[in-house]
Amino acid sequence: MDISSPLHSIPSYAAAPRPSLRVLLLIAAAHVGVLAVLVSLQVVPLPVSIATLTVDILTPTMPTPPPDIVPPKPEPPKVKPKTVQPRPTPEPVQQPILAVETAAPAAAEVPIAPPAPPEPVIVAPPPAPPAVSQPRFDADYLSNPIPAYPPISRRLGEEGKVLLRVRVEPNGRPSQVEVRTTSGSPRLDQSALEAVSRWRFIPAKRGDEPIADWVLVPIVFNLKN
Repeated sequence: MDISSPLHSIPSYAAAPRPSLRVLLLIAAAHVGVLAVLVSLQVVPLPVSIATLTVDILTPTMPTPPPDIVPPKPEPPKVKPKTVQPRPTPEPVQQPILAVETAAPAAAEVPIAPPAPPEPVIVAPPPAPPAVSQPRFDADYLSNPIPAYPPISRRLGEEGKVLLRVRVEPNGRPSQVEVRTTSGSPRLDQSALEAVSRWRFIPAKRGDEPIADWVLVPIVFNLKN
């Protein structure tokens, strides 16, 4: 043996040839034949159930075509059945009927519709009355005189307030003067009545029209004045 070589010589074995497919089929057929002979001689019992291998071969499925659209058939026209007219029956011979007086039927009452209600009359509201102003006596241009203080009342120290009720006419003159509230002294009341009866007033007005109206006039008597 040469040990100087780096690799020892390894014996090579030739690969055994593989049997061909035909040989395998022949061997399998021989085994099947032997098995069939043994079964026929009842040497090898046949199993109750033998598993079978089934192979399904898939075939490509073609898409199903859409169904044909069949237009609906028109309905046949309906035929009306012919009506058989009955034959006219002979009219029976009418016996003469005696005329009998009968009361005429009352005329049917025809309902009378109620009359339509009258349309409401829209009345325009009356115009607002013009404003009324009261008579006035306090205007500066009137120059009404002050009632005189009675000398006796001054000596006696009489004082008080008289409230007069005066009716002023449209011309501004007083037509009635009366004592509404007395001062407590008849002399002072009389002096106030005489003075106011000669006064001039601004008459009351309704809008621009002068009218007669009443007004209250206070008169004060004071010794200090």
